[in-house]
Amino acid sequence: MEKTPFKAESKRLLDMMIHSIYSNREIFLRELISNASDAIDKIYYKALTDPNINFEKDNYYIKVIADKENRTLTISDTGIGMTREELENNLGVIAQSGSLMFKNENEAKDGHDIIGQFGVGFYSAFMVADVVTVTTKALGSDTAFRWQSSGVDGYTIEAAEKAEVGTEIVLKIKESTEDETYDDYLEEYRLRSIIKKYSDFIRYPIKMDVTEHRPKEGSEGEFEEVLEEQTINSMVPIWRKNKNELTDEDYENFYMEKHYGFDKPLKHLHISVDGAVRYNAILYIPEKTPFDYYTKEYEKGLELYSNGVLIMSKSPDLLPDYYSFVKGMVDSEDLSLNISREILQQDKQLQLIAKNIKNKITSELKRLLKDEREKYETFYKAFGTQLKYGVYSDYGSNKDVLQDLLMFYSSKEKKMVTLDEYVSRMPEDQKYIYYATGQSYERLDKLPQTELVSDKGYEILYFIEDVDEFAIKMLMTYKEKEFRSVSSGDLGIEADESQKQAEEEATENKSLFDEMKQILGDKVKDVRVSKRLKHHPVCLTADGEVTIEMEKVLRAMPNNQGIQAEKVLEINTTHDVFQSLKAAFDRDKDKLRLYTNLLYNQAMLIEGLPIDDPVDFTNDICKIMV
Repeated sequence: MEKTPFKAESKRLLDMMIHSIYSNREIFLRELISNASDAIDKIYYKALTDPNINFEKDNYYIKVIADKENRTLTISDTGIGMTREELENNLGVIAQSGSLMFKNENEAKDGHDIIGQFGVGFYSAFMVADVVTVTTKALGSDTAFRWQSSGVDGYTIEAAEKAEVGTEIVLKIKESTEDETYDDYLEEYRLRSIIKKYSDFIRYPIKMDVTEHRPKEGSEGEFEEVLEEQTINSMVPIWRKNKNELTDEDYENFYMEKHYGFDKPLKHLHISVDGAVRYNAILYIPEKTPFDYYTKEYEKGLELYSNGVLIMSKSPDLLPDYYSFVKGMVDSEDLSLNISREILQQDKQLQLIAKNIKNKITSELKRLLKDEREKYETFYKAFGTQLKYGVYSDYGSNKDVLQDLLMFYSSKEKKMVTLDEYVSRMPEDQKYIYYATGQSYERLDKLPQTELVSDKGYEILYFIEDVDEFAIKMLMTYKEKEFRSVSSGDLGIEADESQKQAEEEATENKSLFDEMKQILGDKVKDVRVSKRLKHHPVCLTADGEVTIEMEKVLRAMPNNQGIQAEKVLEINTTHDVFQSLKAAFDRDKDKLRLYTNLLYNQAMLIEGLPIDDPVDFTNDICKIMV
């Protein structure tokens, strides 16, 4: 029989599956049982829409059989089965999901949505098996087919004999080595343990022949071993169990089985509500950002069940965008199984569930921040940006929900702090919440504009993400304290002697600053004496709502409309450089032009802005060196 080779990329992926993705080999049984459950789900789904199919739940189950003598492990189901074409498509191309194809074919018709993992997970079988044989007969078909593969060398498909509809997967278990005991996967106790650990909540019976010790008939004190078919799993969905019965490991196993992520969840919420609307939910806050989280391909949403039957694999209406990182499921008895997506979006019960879920997540994050600070900071490192976008989006309508969850780096504490912590330690004479924007904490520590605020002993929040300042502009105030950039025109700090002296210098040297403004033209709105600089000779500040950092962000956008900050060049009159400016103004206007351009370009570089003409700038430096 001719063997069909896997495609080159499939070979590489299969090799990676076997040697890399799963470090815990026992996971293969969880994957195959999950696939079997999906196959039965599909018949159940068809029975809901096809009156000719009579779904008797007692006739649907998964069977696990271990044969030590022949070193085979069989996982069979009474599910929907596969045609030859489906075998070719689902198992011939790695990472092709039969359940996903089923979803795509049916979703457009009536809004139902079933998704499984018959794809990458199936190939985990090769971690423990030399040969995998799949014999299957599809619902409504008279012919069965057998798919067989020993790994990356390819597979064969041929006609086979099978009386009943369903799929049987036979694994030829590898021989044990010094490093790995594959015999474990033929041991009854080990298989029972794996099933209970990972698949206890599968809602169809997982059956297995179990050895029982019973008293021998006709004799006292003697026992005999009897094989008895037993259902290994409880079949009670985890979300319907009492929270007191469950451990953190149970929730983590459910997270992995549902493929919510490859990380370990940071926190879980188990919600049971029996009020105006009844529902159960298990929600997870992931520890790490999904690789596609900030791409168009990422889909938010929770799995939505109606009385244990999946309606949608991702219901986006259950989560606000700013909590799109939350994974999990919701099961409600009050939702119609056949409800369409359009009606679902307007369903008042669903809206009530979504509102409650939003409040539960908010409360849990606040509790995490208060009681488990280290965990919260781990979460915030992964998803803090999303919370800031939540503040900025929808015209700031969500700011009251999110403002207490925000954190920023503190110039004083040298760590992340909340807005509440900042405000609680503000001196009485401090009017504003001060912040500085830049590319890194290290650069902000050296920013000239921070000198006056720092000298007053005021704390400064450091913003290094593009969204930070936009979010704060939308927030406007926190606990009646207005936010103020250290680069703003008015810092709200009472004038001291040095500032009064600066005002006198401004009056005395008005002609000098006017000349410098004329030299720079429309590059700056004004040139003025600085009241904030102590040690640096020059800096740029901004008048108006658009700050210099905001200009940089807007300039990088594809639909850049040329929006610019109204820049002001501030000169430190106590610095030696100012004396050189005065001397040049009095004696050498060409040198004044040279100094003015140099100071302006220095200020631009400090802000991380590109200078207009690097060649002219380097030539100007050379001029003062000769």
